[in-house]
Amino acid sequence: MRTAEGLSSLGVKWFRAGLWKPRTHPGSFEGVGPQGLPWLLKVREQFGMMVGAEVAGPRQVEECLEAGLDFLWIGARTTASPFLVQETASALEGVGDSVPIFIKNPLSPDVGLWMGAVERLDAAGVGRIGLIHRGFTPSSPSVYRNDPNWNAAVQMRTGCPDVPFLADPSHMGGAVRFVREISQKALDLGFDGLMLEIHESPSEALSDSAQQITAPELETLLKSLTVRSSGSEDEGFNSVLEQLRSRIDAIDDGIIGLLAERMEVSRRIGRVKKEHSVSILQTSRWESVLASVVRKGRAYGLDERFLKEVFNAVHKASVESQQD
Repeated sequence: MRTAEGLSSLGVKWFRAGLWKPRTHPGSFEGVGPQGLPWLLKVREQFGMMVGAEVAGPRQVEECLEAGLDFLWIGARTTASPFLVQETASALEGVGDSVPIFIKNPLSPDVGLWMGAVERLDAAGVGRIGLIHRGFTPSSPSVYRNDPNWNAAVQMRTGCPDVPFLADPSHMGGAVRFVREISQKALDLGFDGLMLEIHESPSEALSDSAQQITAPELETLLKSLTVRSSGSEDEGFNSVLEQLRSRIDAIDDGIIGLLAERMEVSRRIGRVKKEHSVSILQTSRWESVLASVVRKGRAYGLDERFLKEVFNAVHKASVESQQD
């Protein structure tokens, strides 16, 4: 209630709580379950906020709808299972436009799987569907808890241009220090809003305390963010340009990460070669790799000279790293 009071004073109108929390290992805090439903209703009664919770199957859908919650969302682990999504969608038949249903991305960057969840809810007659991008389980070491993979999110946005799209910087970053940069990136890419984790006292939170901020910190965050509008033709141009530049930035971030990973593998190759007294430079191997790169690049319409310049530079740096 103290958290809700703090948010209400900032004008926040939507309040969510994970009453059921799917955890990787048993014994972790898995939420309070249905006993928390009256608590949410108390928030709505006292502060006039829309209240909602995560659902992962028919039983939870039934309990939340019976309690009269205003909105629901399907979590990443559920979205990853078409069986669970279908069961949840079937339980939502008849909801129509009365209860908005948000869908978080699946754990893996599978846009088709995410889109399939939208299609299943649409087929069940759910009239108000929203999307939440919370990042993907990283396939390699990352500073973030979940890989933002903005390209996958942009693909989904392109496929569902009329669906409200939120970002969840708390889950993406996994730590308070990343919340602002991810929030701004999402807004620059044209996301419609943010789902953020707020706690009256993060140090006492029973889960995910490292990524939660307080209501006063939220106020500071919101004041620091730039929301780009399209009120005039010029502003629209600037907004689109900024979004495209943000996409370039996101792609560049991915390239940097892949280059770092490639260099690490090159260093490992260098150590193996040294242990077996094999020369670092393998000309025939590199000629084969470069020919393959050029061939694949043609399929994407990429210039051969450009590809050779880029990959020769990468190869040169790789050879130098093996000499260290």
